Amino acid sequence: MTVAVETAGAATNGDRVSLLRVLGPAHVWALGVGIVLVGEFTGWNFSADKGGALAALIVCWIVGLLYTSVAMIDSEVTSTVAAAGGQYAQAKHIVGPLMAFNVALFLVFAYTMLEVSDAILLGDTIVAKAGVEGLTHNSFIAATIVVLAWLNYRGVLMTLNVNFIITAIAYVSIVILFFSVTPWTQGAVLKLNELVTPGNALPYGWIGVIAAFQFGIWYYLGIEGTTQAAEEVRSPARSLPYGTMAGMITLLIAAAMTWYVCASMMPWEYLGITYYPLWDAGKLTGSPLLENLLFIATLLAALASANGCINDAARAWFSLGRDRYLPSWFSAVHPKYRTPYRSILFLLPIALAFAFIADLNQAITFSILSGVLQYTFMSINIVMFRKKWPLGSIRRGYTHPFHPLPAIVLFCLCVVTFFAIFLGFGSQLIAMVAFYFLISLWFHFYRYKFVRRGDQFTMPWPKPQGY
Repeated sequence: MTVAVETAGAATNGDRVSLLRVLGPAHVWALGVGIVLVGEFTGWNFSADKGGALAALIVCWIVGLLYTSVAMIDSEVTSTVAAAGGQYAQAKHIVGPLMAFNVALFLVFAYTMLEVSDAILLGDTIVAKAGVEGLTHNSFIAATIVVLAWLNYRGVLMTLNVNFIITAIAYVSIVILFFSVTPWTQGAVLKLNELVTPGNALPYGWIGVIAAFQFGIWYYLGIEGTTQAAEEVRSPARSLPYGTMAGMITLLIAAAMTWYVCASMMPWEYLGITYYPLWDAGKLTGSPLLENLLFIATLLAALASANGCINDAARAWFSLGRDRYLPSWFSAVHPKYRTPYRSILFLLPIALAFAFIADLNQAITFSILSGVLQYTFMSINIVMFRKKWPLGSIRRGYTHPFHPLPAIVLFCLCVVTFFAIFLGFGSQLIAMVAFYFLISLWFHFYRYKFVRRGDQFTMPWPKPQGY
């Protein structure tokens, strides 16, 4: 299915320009893993501050289960509803306009704030490495966001080719560090038995494990971004499930290696507050080569994540414009580069503004909360999808197993994560929920009248069962 969208000049000359189908499974992998991998270089380790090193490991695997459910559910629905906007496109076909509008906002804010976090991390890392008195991160933040926005403006194929290369380099650096510290020999370089003892494994008890969920999300946050480019994938039914599930397996391995190395080299008190756990691990090996490799890899991971976030946020915003949830001006596709260039340019100053006024913890929390709101919807969405269109009624590119167990697991883990966020950032959680509630009222009473429900329902499916 190719859905055409109008450019600014289409209103006068009738020309229609569509997004290009140029991506394969490797690009889907690069988009998903590229967005997430920065979480191995920073973010996940704050869970150790909440509950200790063992808590960080426990949430690594439990949150891994959450995201495995996300990947399976997403692969089924998006390989069937292959349209730009990913989860937004799912919501408008399965639930309705109000849910779709909110899901798109969750996506835009999750990816924009993740992009902001990446830019802050990159700037702070360069400043820390330079060690020059008076040097600030502002110029590096601005340059990162502007250059990556330009790259996305110029074309999705070039953008994700770059992401594939820099993501692969960053991932290989983790593997190199892992094998360089002889992980099979405790006591030589790694000292896990000394650093994680029965006395300090869970310093705050099991409530600390629950609190750690908030930052444990950072191990995998963004893997669902593979669906945002669904309309630009050559074979969605094959590429989206393969790319998404391969990405999830890649991240599970990276998360386990990262925790093992870092927890075996740093006490949990320090691990929980550093912004550069893998770079610090490289320093602690005493090898200048590993130190510099992990420094470069931290920068590349931040670049890959911000690059993918710009891509995904713009697709979600573009989709809102195309379906008239927002002014259709945002739905323009560049006649030469075939990108949603107005959405990219519109979100650019918003990202810059947040990057200069928010700190890293606030940006991460904003991104995590928006993501978890979206995951909660997904657990409801798949149940409605299977009920309306049972197996055999429509053609699916992938069918996830054990339904409805993944949906139940996902919903329960989302509830736990909301509680964990409330423990650490209760006022911010309440403020964000209030914001989404007020913007929903705006959509219902003002913008909904512009929505053409029949025009946006583009899938050639039979009527839902029971209608």
